[in-house]
Amino acid sequence: MTTTDDTPADPALSSLRRARDRFFSGRPPGDGIPEDLAQAWRRARFFGVPRDLAAPPRVRPPVDSPLLAAARPVLDRVAPTLSGAMELVLVDSRGRALWSGGGRYAGTPDGMAGLDLSEKAVGHNSPALALRTGRRAEVHGPEHFLDLWQEVSAVSVPLYEPTAGRPAGTVTVVAPLGEGRTAHPGAALAEATAHAIETELLGRARPPERVLLDAYLRQRAEGAAVVALDGSSRLVSPEAARLLSHETLARLERRATALLRDAATGPEEHAPEEIPVPDDEIPAPDGAGLTVRMTRLVHGGEVIGAVATVCTAARRARSAERRSHDRLPGLVGTSRPWRLAVSRATELARAVEPLLLIGEPGVGKTALARALLGLRGTAAPRVVDAAEQVPGEVPRWCHALAELPEPEGDGGAPPLLLRHAERLGQADVAALLSLLAERPAVPLVATHTPGAPTGPCLSRLLDILGARSVTLPPLRERVEDIPALLAGLAARRPSPGRPR
Repeated sequence: MTTTDDTPADPALSSLRRARDRFFSGRPPGDGIPEDLAQAWRRARFFGVPRDLAAPPRVRPPVDSPLLAAARPVLDRVAPTLSGAMELVLVDSRGRALWSGGGRYAGTPDGMAGLDLSEKAVGHNSPALALRTGRRAEVHGPEHFLDLWQEVSAVSVPLYEPTAGRPAGTVTVVAPLGEGRTAHPGAALAEATAHAIETELLGRARPPERVLLDAYLRQRAEGAAVVALDGSSRLVSPEAARLLSHETLARLERRATALLRDAATGPEEHAPEEIPVPDDEIPAPDGAGLTVRMTRLVHGGEVIGAVATVCTAARRARSAERRSHDRLPGLVGTSRPWRLAVSRATELARAVEPLLLIGEPGVGKTALARALLGLRGTAAPRVVDAAEQVPGEVPRWCHALAELPEPEGDGGAPPLLLRHAERLGQADVAALLSLLAERPAVPLVATHTPGAPTGPCLSRLLDILGARSVTLPPLRERVEDIPALLAGLAARRPSPGRPR
């Protein structure tokens, strides 16, 4: 959010209209027009935005927007108070209108929710300007590039998440164009709404810096030489500092910055996870056989940084030797995507810490979870299926584990295999969050099928578990495994009451 400031003196509306007409006729807009406004018009023309666009294009909204989830309680309180002359719009960092309420003064009878308001799609407008400058922005009538909005005045206030350096979206108030170019009548409403939404975001936030630090500490605990980067800062372990030169560290930082930039324009991620970077084995010139493996960190549906693990030739040899002995029972499949996922899960399962297996239905999450728990050599796991909604199972396990002294926590209680974590009830989520806050290292393997709507508490739990996660490849990416899978299913004897 920004502080309220007075709108600077600008040309009258009639002068702006004449300048806009000159611009579209191919002549210079004139000396009295601010240069940044003229540049915005030129950018829209460069992007190929048609001035006579009948309606802004519609885009597919995000499945589970953390910004909308935090803002909705505020918007639901504000919407009934709007007068018929104003429309309130919530816009995310990509210029997508997530929600709208109130009047209809932007040429959209159905409201602005679902519209693409980015500068590349509709030209100069107040949400795009506020996102670009990070300050409150007002755009009036003829300042808009589109003919559609010549009688519309809008003010946008950027929204900042806690500790974030760039806007997460805007609160925009749209109203009919008034006489002259005075301050927007909805500026105070936009400021107050933005302040309330930022308060909600603060209450829900798990700062990305904390996620980055947790991932760094986990790798340190496993004895790895590790570097954590978010494009603006980096954490370097003493082992990594000895192995890597300043030039290599700078190269990794540039790569992490590129990952953040590409993620801002690429497809959106919905599952909390650590995602290996394509071609993630980066040769390092600092020693023979030295490579660096990079993993993207996803938090709240956005890439927030990367963790780089230094791999020496000896470490890779030990890892290969361990994998040669890790023939997990009960698993079928020889495709490369499956073997890579199993190898990654096996490495993570060596530590008695929570592990999240993510994937579509039927890809083998439960079978892999059972095999991994068997690899640990502990007691038979307690299996809980959240989809069956059996009350009390998860809280009882959490309570039993919490009662044990810390040194006995690994062996004094059976591990938990939690299926369908996305279907957990509120009591189960609360019990797990409380346990993980007191004891982060617990013998828990959970499975998660993305796509179901999640509330703020469940999203927080999935974020925590997602710090140590593996995404299993869908069957369409491992077609060569299907014959063996079918043979295994044919040989399996169905459980009573559960036909094949």
